Amino acid sequence: MDLHALYDAHKDRANFLTVYIAEAHPEDEWQMDSNVEEKIVFKQPKLFAERQEAVKILVERLKYRVPVAVDGMDNRADAAFAAWPERIYIVDPAGRVAYKGGMGPFEFDVKEAGERLARMLPARRAPAPARVGG
Repeated sequence: MDLHALYDAHKDRANFLTVYIAEAHPEDEWQMDSNVEEKIVFKQPKLFAERQEAVKILVERLKYRVPVAVDGMDNRADAAFAAWPERIYIVDPAGRVAYKGGMGPFEFDVKEAGERLARMLPARRAPAPARVGG
């Protein structure tokens, strides 16, 4: 299961948000061959506007459908959630962390997060029977 499949499966019953933090693989730090092959190469953003531009690439070029917010240059979200380079959290309706996934990329487990989310969500209601006649 990938993140888009998880989003598509539950977006009608849960709120999703990706927070874009500091770039994990910028060309001026630790570039990945896959970024070069996909022509997604840029320097570590130094300004908030540069982070916003990086998010545009994610959304437009990579067709990313999950809603996205951008962490400030103070990296407050990254620090609060120990998110670098990537991590999945599930926050319950009371605002408590109900699931903290492992650090990516090696412990970034969308399937595990999806299973946990599915257990937390209320069951889907069956559609009302169609009325005939009347």
